[in-house]
Amino acid sequence: MTDIQTKLNRIKLVILDVDGVLTDDTVFIGPEGMEFKRFCIADGLGIHIAKRYSINVAFLSGRPSPATEIRARELGVVDIFQKPVDKLDYYEQLKAKYDLDDENIAYVGNDLVDVGVMRKCGLSISVPDSPVTVHQAADYVTARKGGFGAVREILDMILEARGIKEEDRLA
Repeated sequence: MTDIQTKLNRIKLVILDVDGVLTDDTVFIGPEGMEFKRFCIADGLGIHIAKRYSINVAFLSGRPSPATEIRARELGVVDIFQKPVDKLDYYEQLKAKYDLDDENIAYVGNDLVDVGVMRKCGLSISVPDSPVTVHQAADYVTARKGGFGAVREILDMILEARGIKEEDRLA
């Protein structure tokens, strides 16, 4: 088993940055101030499937957004934190809540504010259009961009490392 497969197999919680990971890092704001974000449906299905196999998923964003709250609710994601604070503090809260070790947590980030958590967790992941410093902190860089299936790619890899075949995931 390769080092990345070993790390994938230990994951019990996946913490996702939102803007740039679950979305394409774009926010649309209408004339009345209403905000719109684009989320990838395949990522949502991946979250649904992962939860069926006891992989917890949490959203962590430094930018509050009603659209993110709605998406989390649709997917049944109960751990959502949206405040411009130290992301490591929220990471530690989740670690304690689920009684996990660092090696049991994967974090997916795309920008400099994510590097602290990426250096602490058991499996750090970035998306391809992240800054160099973020790539250097990552154990793995997804082939797919944020908002275009990166989260699904990661969750599929975790399930595959556990020996759960794709054809068995919706059985």
